[in-house]
This record gives sequence, structure tokens and C-alpha cells, in this order.
Amino acid sequence: MKSYITYFKLKFKTGLQYRAAALAGMATQVFFGFVYVSIYIAFYESGSGNLPMELNELVSYVWISQSLLALVYMWYKDKEILNMIKSGNIAYELCRPQDLYFMWASKILGERLSSCALRFLPVILFALLLPSPYNLDLSITLPRLLLFMVVMILSIILMTVLVLLYHVICLITLDDKGIVNIFMVLSDILSGMAIPIPFFPSYLKNISNILPFRYITDFPFRLYVGNISINEGLFGLVIQIIWIIILVIIGRFITKKSLKKAVIQGG
Repeated sequence: MKSYITYFKLKFKTGLQYRAAALAGMATQVFFGFVYVSIYIAFYESGSGNLPMELNELVSYVWISQSLLALVYMWYKDKEILNMIKSGNIAYELCRPQDLYFMWASKILGERLSSCALRFLPVILFALLLPSPYNLDLSITLPRLLLFMVVMILSIILMTVLVLLYHVICLITLDDKGIVNIFMVLSDILSGMAIPIPFFPSYLKNISNILPFRYITDFPFRLYVGNISINEGLFGLVIQIIWIIILVIIGRFITKKSLKKAVIQGG
């Protein structure tokens, strides 16, 4: 376990060096956050009748999602891992005394957390300084805040094992384009990153409630803004744990099976 923590720390510290990329990402997130908020405000001011979220909830949802985007988006590709699989350098990884699955999980988690750490506070501060109704609302009760923190930790773990799943699938396919494109489309639509789940038609809501994508983004963010009750939040927390267990089992099974038949490319 100590070796995985050390590997995580190494990747986290390495990720903190890319400050120019973080500044570019922060500017992008602020820009798109402001655009999304402006569109939603115009939509609400048009008087569109009964809507599933209050405007202040939706605005806060947008800013929270943008501030944590570097951590929760699911179309992430770790080029180093994929290049190791394609080039045959994965042979060096197999010589290490660590479990390959958990070592890659530590790497992905460290890099994603470091990327988010550089962007989170500036985006939050910008959103707080905006005039109403464009600003982020930080008012939240203590029980809801504590539950959100637990749910967000589980969300990060769920994101890691889900992203790792399509990386280990590449051990079989030896190509990342197909599987990553499938995940990108599914995650964009069903996670609530493009449009919050409450605005979906009923059949699409039912599909998203079954799959793990919404439990990474839509569920914790709506819990924070108050669109989900605490009781519903506790139920969703259990679903998160179930999905984490399922994805870890599937991911480790694929890793073990594929490594038994692994072909070391290029050597």
C-alpha cells in the first residue's frame, strides 16, 4: 500500500509543475461557465413554465461543475499508459512488484487531483465575485455539506476506476480510439455535464439512473445545490459504492486475463 501512496504523491507533485496548462484550462472553464450561465438565465427569463431546477441551483451547479471539471470529466486519456501498451514498454511495468491495476489507478488519481488543485480556487473565487444571478451560491447546511464531501470522495474514486476501465480494455484491443470515443459520447450525455439530468426526458433519466456516469457529476453537484434531498443523497451514496465495487472487479478481471495473453508489441 505504501508504494501506491508514494507513486500517487510522485504523480501529484509532477502534475503541479504544469502551471501554464492549468492557467489555460482555468480560463477555458471560466469562459464556458459564464457562457452556460448566460444561456440558462436567458432560458429562464423567457418564462418557460415549470422547470425542474431553481435558477440559483442551476447557476451554482454550473460553477461547481466547472471548478471541478479537471477532476470529474471522463474523456481523459493517459497517453503514457496507452503508449506503454502500444509500444511494448508495459513489459517494464510488469517487472515491478506492484499490482498493475492499482499502480495505474494511483497514477490517474494523482494527475487528476493535481490538475484540479491548480484550477479549483480561482474558478470558485471568480464565480463568487460575479453579480447576482450570475454568481455561485455557497449557502449550505452542515449535514448537507458533510454528506457532499463523502459523496464527492466516492465520486472521485468512481471516476478513477471508470477511466481506468477503458485503459485496461486497451490491453485487449491495443487501440484506444474506439473505446474512448464510446465513453466520451456516453459520459457527456449521461453524466449531466452537458445538460443536467432533471431536464432529460423520462426514458433518458431512467437510463442515466442505472449507469454510473451521473453518480460522478450530476448526483454530487445536485446534492450540493439542494436539488436532491439528504435521504436521496444517502441512497445515491450506496449506489456509488456498489458501482465502485463492480468496476474494480471488472477492471481487475480484465487486467489479469489480458496480461496472461499479452503480446509485447515492438520487441
